[in-house]
Amino acid sequence: MGVVISGKYVKLPCYPLKNKTSLKMASCSEANASSVDIDDEPVETAASLKREARLRKFRELHLKRNEARKLNQQEVVEEDKKRKLPANWEAKKARLEWELAETQKKKECAAKGEDYHRVKLLEVTADDAERWERKKKKKNPDTGFAGYAEAQFRQYQRLTKQIKPDLENYEKQREECGEDFHPTPNSLIHGTHVPTKTGIDRMVEDLEKQIDKRAKYSRRRAYNDDADIDYINERNAKFNKKAERFYGKYTAEIKQNLERGTAV
Repeated sequence: MGVVISGKYVKLPCYPLKNKTSLKMASCSEANASSVDIDDEPVETAASLKREARLRKFRELHLKRNEARKLNQQEVVEEDKKRKLPANWEAKKARLEWELAETQKKKECAAKGEDYHRVKLLEVTADDAERWERKKKKKNPDTGFAGYAEAQFRQYQRLTKQIKPDLENYEKQREECGEDFHPTPNSLIHGTHVPTKTGIDRMVEDLEKQIDKRAKYSRRRAYNDDADIDYINERNAKFNKKAERFYGKYTAEIKQNLERGTAV
């Protein structure tokens, strides 16, 4: 006598049975053992699949962690490079890129035989042109005194803009001077030119304007060593001067009485 367990035939030993009840119990125990062995196989398969899924997910998380670590290291290196660069590096970089593009554009225009400025103006929109014109109008052309050379150049430009050409006088001088109108190293015309009354009046008018303009300039006040010291610092001295300028005539008598010691 035998039974099939896990697909194998197993022969069982024979024992004498006393009655039918013991035979039934033996057959039930054999059937239960066979059913337990058959059910264990799908349970183990499901557990192994679950374990493999968990391992696969763990490997994916491990790869993502390594990738994030590499990206983080790259960002740290880039940030350290930017920190070591100058403060205005971005502006300089943009400026250099723009100059490189401009140089390349000029070369292309020169190779095609085109005018670079004309090509550049064709790419400017009407809105940009209006915005640039408004910005130019807002700028103050008078930047103040920066140096004697700059001031002299600005005055020269201002005077030349005021000059209006007198073509009649030009032709008259040309006829009078003849060949000496365009002098050469051998020409002797020094002292022969006589200015007109209109030119002299224009010069006098311009000089009077310059004198009036200089009179409005602010200058540093000279320090008077003999003046009374009635202040504790420079700011207090300025305040006392302003107070004296506005209220000096009303407080003069009180101040004199305090200095004499006759104040009530």
